[in-house]
Amino acid sequence: MSLDLPLVFSPEVARARAGGQPLVALESTIITHGMPWPRNRETARAVEAAVREEGAVPATIAVIDGALHIGLDDARLAALARTDRVMKLSRADLALCLVQRATGATTVAATMIAAHLAGIAVFATGGIGGVHRGAETSFDISADLHELARTPVTVVAAGAKAILDLPKTLEVLETLGVPVIAVGQDSLPAFWSRDSGLPAPMRLDDPADIAAAHRMRARLGLGGGQLVANPIPAQSEIPAARLTPLIDAAIRDAEAQGIRGKAVTPFLLARILAATEGRSLEANVALVLNNARLAARIAIALAAG
Repeated sequence: MSLDLPLVFSPEVARARAGGQPLVALESTIITHGMPWPRNRETARAVEAAVREEGAVPATIAVIDGALHIGLDDARLAALARTDRVMKLSRADLALCLVQRATGATTVAATMIAAHLAGIAVFATGGIGGVHRGAETSFDISADLHELARTPVTVVAAGAKAILDLPKTLEVLETLGVPVIAVGQDSLPAFWSRDSGLPAPMRLDDPADIAAAHRMRARLGLGGGQLVANPIPAQSEIPAARLTPLIDAAIRDAEAQGIRGKAVTPFLLARILAATEGRSLEANVALVLNNARLAARIAIALAAG
């Protein structure tokens, strides 16, 4: 890692790095683009607490005033949660945000890049991006998929976001050679729902086995990371049969209003939040917490060697 990279480690993360403690990267778009104030701050704190309770150290990642922060202290996290006009950063935007000395929240792709630069091998998020519906004509495919194919970070998510074309997302991941590993079941989860109706390509239930697979990929010289598909807890899920018509209606609204690019996902999530009377937000919080706990266990297993 180059010494002139604009990385700023929080005191907690710096101590963990010095002491060889297991670390879990966390994204920041869930704070700035995924939830309203003050629920965004409360959820971010709860996710960090869940990682600590499992015995690992959280590292929430964001760009603040042109510095790439690996870990946010409480004051910075609270300030970010109330900041307006925060850039939404993926691979294409990260360098520009830094040189412009701007503030930006990291998506899955940008968080993976930053985590790898910081030597963090495990990342917990809600759901990854993927192939959008209608991509056969729009070519709207998230950079998250290619990042999973090139950056060696194990990503724990509740599958891809349910607003996407899940069969096409799975097909692209297979083409790119990304291992997709379900935990505790043989079917692929679908973010708010436990079962997408698609069989999972692989299954591993033990965090130590997932950590061993991460290490073996490195030994084999295989690029890229792993997607660990961790289903939302049963008591918190919204069944796919209930969600599908709501998602279809939200997508029609986005198309009618000409919503494109990075604006699509926040628009759809907001529509579904309203249509479910807030239930989708509660499910989102539950699945992120669940993913953070599993990611911490994987990080601990990796640290143990």
